[in-house]
Parts: sequence; C-alpha cells; structure tokens
Amino acid sequence: MTYTLTPPTARDSDLDDVAMLLTPHGERRADPQLDRWIADLNTEVLRGLYRDMALVRRIDAEGVALQRQGHLGLWAPAQGQEAVQVGTARATRPDDFLFPSYREVGVLAMRNARPADLLLGWRGEMHGTFDPHELHMATPQIIIGAQTLHAVGYAMGIQRDDADQVAVAYFGDGATSQGDVNEAMVFASSFAAPMVFVCSNNQWAISEPVTVQSRYPIAGRSPGFGIPSLRIDGNDVLACTAAMRWALDHARRGLGPVFLEAVTYRMGPHTTSDDPTRYRREADVARWRARDPLTRLEAYLRVENAFDDAFVADVAAAGDAFATEMRTVVLTAVSRRPLDVLDHVYAEPHSGLDRERRRFAAFLDGFPDDQEAGR
Repeated sequence: MTYTLTPPTARDSDLDDVAMLLTPHGERRADPQLDRWIADLNTEVLRGLYRDMALVRRIDAEGVALQRQGHLGLWAPAQGQEAVQVGTARATRPDDFLFPSYREVGVLAMRNARPADLLLGWRGEMHGTFDPHELHMATPQIIIGAQTLHAVGYAMGIQRDDADQVAVAYFGDGATSQGDVNEAMVFASSFAAPMVFVCSNNQWAISEPVTVQSRYPIAGRSPGFGIPSLRIDGNDVLACTAAMRWALDHARRGLGPVFLEAVTYRMGPHTTSDDPTRYRREADVARWRARDPLTRLEAYLRVENAFDDAFVADVAAAGDAFATEMRTVVLTAVSRRPLDVLDHVYAEPHSGLDRERRRFAAFLDGFPDDQEAGR
C-alpha cells in the first residue's frame, strides 16, 4: 500500500489518483484494497453516517452564526470536510486517543462532545472545555502541527504500557510544512509507534494553495520516513472509513504508523476572520460543491430506497435540537473574572503564578470602573 509518486502535473485538486468507493454522483465503485474493510456496513449504518455528517454540518453552521452575531470570538468552519472527520472518527475504538486541530468539530461530535465543549473555548471562557480522559481526546490544538508530536509521544506510551490502543493526529495540509509534523513522523517511524496521521488536504493553508506548498501530492512524503500512506477522496465517507480501518489495524498489530491524505475542500473561510473571495475562484468552489460528501451519500441511499422524507425530517430535527442547545449554552454563559484566567494553569500552587496574579491585579486596578468585576 505504499504510495507511488505521480508527476507534478497531477495536482492535489484533482481526484484521478485518489482511492474512492463512492463517486460524486453516488455510484458505488469497487476497490480491491478497501472493499473488505467496509463489507459490514449495511444500509442502516450508512444512514447513520449520513445522520452524523448532517449533524456536523448543522453544528458548523450554528457556530458560524453565533460568531457572526457576536457571541463567539472566532470559529473555524468545517463545511465540506464532514466525510473525513466522521468517517475516520467513527472507525476508531472508544479507547483510541485522538489529537485534533482546531477545525475538527466533527471529530469532537463523534466523541460525544457536548455543546459547551464545542463553544466555550471559542468564546474565550475556558482554557479547555472538556476532560481529555473522558472523551479520549486531547484539547484541540491551535499551534499548527504541534499535536502530531503529542500524539506520537502518547503512542510511544501505549507501547510501554504493552497496550493495543492507537493514537491519531488530525491536521491540515498547511501543517505538513511545519517542522513538528516531520519530526513527529521521524519519531513515529523510528519507534514503530501505533500511530495514524490524518491529513485533511483542504487545498488551502489560509490563503496559500497546497500546490505552492507541495509540488507532489502530500501522501508521497511519508514513505520517505518509512511510513506507508494512502491518498483517499476525503469527500467519500466510505473511503475514509475503509482507509481508517486499514490504518488502525496496521498500527494496532504493531506494524508501525500510517499516513492518510484525505483530499477534500474547505468550502468556507479559514476562520470567520478570513475572506476567501480574495484568493480563490468561485469556479473552483463550485467544482468542489458538486463533490459534496452529503449529497453523494444521499444519492446512493436513494438508489437503495433508504432515504425518504421521514428520514430527512428526523435528521433535521436532531440537528436543530443540538443547535438549540448550542445557542442556549452561549446565551446563558457567565463570563469569568479576568483574574480567573490564571486558575488551573498548574495542578499545584506555583510561586510564579502568584507573581503573575499580583501583576495582573495591579493592571486591573488601573480600570476603576471595572475593578470589582475584575477582581
């Protein structure tokens, strides 16, 4: 399954060289490597995958709306990337430990994150919004690529515990230009760590196209580190599920790490502070809109007579209910006092924090009207 380099003319925006099980038109395509990994996915399971992707899209839309209305400081949209997030996360075991970037709202949702877990960090109310040991998932990482090193360290810990969990790191195409990601692959390969790297190649690192970052497809890099890789259609939830199951099995059997490049597209802005119309063409957006992960699975389910009005209503109701909870959480949130930002930085009291607290308190004293609220 080692990836073979293709000529530079085969750009990352093309889908000619990706593993695909469901075409953009919803037609099932055979793949000798991946078919066996989803042989057990019956119609009801596929409906569940659609329901999950629709929920993630609804969560994302509500997050954008809440930010636009001034309730959140920022939001990182994930529209268009639901298949890679849902497909790979659903393939993991509950005790596998996941290390996401800031855009993996779908991965969080698949780990049963609550609305407050998704929102209060973007509102600036908390450093971390959930117990990582409860969700078996690290706090989403803002520093580009740093979570890959954390994940490899965790994977090496799994080895030392003689356990069979797998660590999974999620990151975007831009992160592969960071030293952290390359260093993580060196360590993962050298120690044959039970580790899966999931790169969501959404074509843009903010305003920098992936074709500038990498002349060859990103999946071609990891074999140089001794890590097998697979390039998949990131808008095909079946391919994402199958590839992740293969990768997890490979890592769990002690064969070392795997690198997955999921070729997808960020339909919205990099974050809500970004204007993508300044650097990308509407024709490209329209081309990727036609490859939508939800509509292709819908088309397949309709052929199977498994997509009707009752199912649509049920999916919409579930999404609306979750979005209502999101809005309630934000509208009822009580902002902490500014000094509380120093709470829980360390598990035990620390003299350095005491000094920081005194300095911050002195700074707050310079705003007498807000003194009581700040202190």
